[in-house]
Amino acid sequence: MSKIIKTGICSFGMSGQIFHAPFLHVNPGFEFAAVVERSKNIAKQRYPNVKVYTSVEDMLADKELQLIVVNTPNYTHFDYVKAALEAGKNVIVEKPFTVTSEEGKTLAAFAEEKKLLLSVYHNRRYDSDYKIVRQVINDGLLGDILEAEIHYDRFKEELSYKKHKEGGLPGTGALYDLGSHLIDQALTLFGTPTSIWADIRIIRKDSVVDDYFELVFYYDKLRVRVKCNYLVREALPAYQLHGRIGSFIKTKSDIQEAQLQRGLFPNSPDWGAEAPHEWGLLHTEINGKIVKQYLPGTNGNYMDYYQGIYEALVNNAANPVPPQDAIKVIRVIEAAVESSKTGKVVAL
Repeated sequence: MSKIIKTGICSFGMSGQIFHAPFLHVNPGFEFAAVVERSKNIAKQRYPNVKVYTSVEDMLADKELQLIVVNTPNYTHFDYVKAALEAGKNVIVEKPFTVTSEEGKTLAAFAEEKKLLLSVYHNRRYDSDYKIVRQVINDGLLGDILEAEIHYDRFKEELSYKKHKEGGLPGTGALYDLGSHLIDQALTLFGTPTSIWADIRIIRKDSVVDDYFELVFYYDKLRVRVKCNYLVREALPAYQLHGRIGSFIKTKSDIQEAQLQRGLFPNSPDWGAEAPHEWGLLHTEINGKIVKQYLPGTNGNYMDYYQGIYEALVNNAANPVPPQDAIKVIRVIEAAVESSKTGKVVAL
């Protein structure tokens, strides 16, 4: 790769340390050149050549930077993305894209006007579990899909100490946090539903943000349920798909986050490889024969997203996650909130 894209990250908490810096560091098309750390100096210890700024505004003034990763609290996304675009920078923004769909539309139009790349980091499209589910559907192994469930459950009674996560601020709660992943996966697998119904609740003691939701997506002959519960000690399979000729059952099993938390880099051996006990169960009919077998997963790799960003910037390839995709996610969240409040099915 001849062109190197100098990149700055707006914060260096878990998101910066785990989901962005390692991929920028390993990919030869990028240079992790700058970061914002207001009080700590963690980035410099692991990446000695990185410039450390104490404010996003100062980093945006760095004329060498071509790409900015906005991974600040959700309610700040709109302002920081807009500021980065105004500074002439291409932008990757963490999910959820924005708090409202109107904010997303404004940013998408502004990026187009400035002729800059704006992309949303929906990294769960590159999980091993999602990739094998998509492959099973695309290969027609289940026939017409009639019912599907996608879960993201956890057992977490305690509240996060991070106020921007569970402090009741705009864009907080399970639906914006984990729901963004699930909704994006449902939309990319099955398309936009005609309408949705939702039940959004608070179930933990002292919580002020939603920590349970169930969404039902209505299609012509298909129903898709998207669910999250913070008090599930024994989780059900994350993916349950039933079609006209077969079923596919799959755990949530991508190991990239665990590998990154152990300090591994994305060029490590067996990156994103699932253990055999996590393989999905396929029970279907193939060429007139009933087949029941476990399917090996494809390795997950968030680097595919960053390589897609490189190709989009350097070779004019398609944006791996354009803002229009992420706006649809926020629109579903808005419709879900309306449905939960009114108890009615909401048309999209």
